[in-house]
Amino acid sequence: MGVVLLLGLVDPMSEKTIDLRFNLPRHSFDLYVDISIPSTGVTAIFGQSGCGKTTFLRCVAGLEKDAVGSLNIAGQQWQSDTVNLPTHKRSIGYVFQESALFSHLSVKANLEFGVKRAGTNRNSDYSQRFDQIASMLHISHLLERDPLSLSGGEKQRVAIARALLLNPDILLMDEPLSSLDEARKQEVLPYLEELKSTFATPILYVSHSPNEIARLADHMVVLENGKVVADGPLVETLSRIDFPVQLGEDAGVVLEAAVLEINAEWHLAKVQFAGGELWVRDGGFPVGAQVRVRILARDVSLANSHHIDSSIVNILHGKVEVIENDAHPAMALIKVRVQESALIARITRRSANYLDLKIGDAIWVQVKSAALIR
Repeated sequence: MGVVLLLGLVDPMSEKTIDLRFNLPRHSFDLYVDISIPSTGVTAIFGQSGCGKTTFLRCVAGLEKDAVGSLNIAGQQWQSDTVNLPTHKRSIGYVFQESALFSHLSVKANLEFGVKRAGTNRNSDYSQRFDQIASMLHISHLLERDPLSLSGGEKQRVAIARALLLNPDILLMDEPLSSLDEARKQEVLPYLEELKSTFATPILYVSHSPNEIARLADHMVVLENGKVVADGPLVETLSRIDFPVQLGEDAGVVLEAAVLEINAEWHLAKVQFAGGELWVRDGGFPVGAQVRVRILARDVSLANSHHIDSSIVNILHGKVEVIENDAHPAMALIKVRVQESALIARITRRSANYLDLKIGDAIWVQVKSAALIR
């Protein structure tokens, strides 16, 4: 199916969004995407293996020649019924699962080769940008090294630097941490967070890891069998109790918060969100810092009365908003509205029946554990 483009008529809002419309038949599914996402921050492309995430990214890069549709990057038309820029003319930076560095070149030569091959204009700002990126990703001391001598995390940081040096209009990242062990992932994640806050370049970040997405993403697109089944701001999308992909033990919400207080004696931090206050483990953030808190549904319990003789210190008052059966017939998911925020509790259906829960009921929400993730 083609997309009709009215040439000459420019929607002012298109300069603030990335508009993607693709149709591509595949053997196992037909990719069909028709969405507009923010032209800033990180948009996570999420879904189970084989759902079309990488194919979608390849369409954006112009690597799928049979993809029909349109692509507008903040006012720049890259693809339509009459326009289809080849990959080398699309201002993209691409980070793959593997770093794909040339082993016979030094780190610095790898970086410069990428810039030269892309034909990027090395103007007076290039040296400053090179130094800024190398410093931010902490690879300045690696520039003369052989890629074979680098750790997995170091290789991926070099690959990210190579993509950024192209000064792209959009950065495509296809599961850049999937080849790393957990320790190396935790090594690279802070650099991705700094990248997001330092550069205005929009990022499409493909992943099937809820942990990575909760930490990095601002917006979320969920794919299933090549179709978009959810699309929206991260906080709102994760709080959907009808989230279309089974998250299992990873089901939960992310809250934007600010650090109010540090308790040095107990190594705890008090954070405030649009629903109240929570005590969490001190993550080293100063008072006033903007942070994210992740609360898994398995770590939330409910009570009809306020218990003070409990080890649970985070107790909030809310209202039952949605009650749904979970994947396992023994369990239920309860969405509770706490002022402006939503929390999700996973409890047994027996407990829900015992509490006699109904939509609109006032309820006490007990948060057994909350993780400060940024």
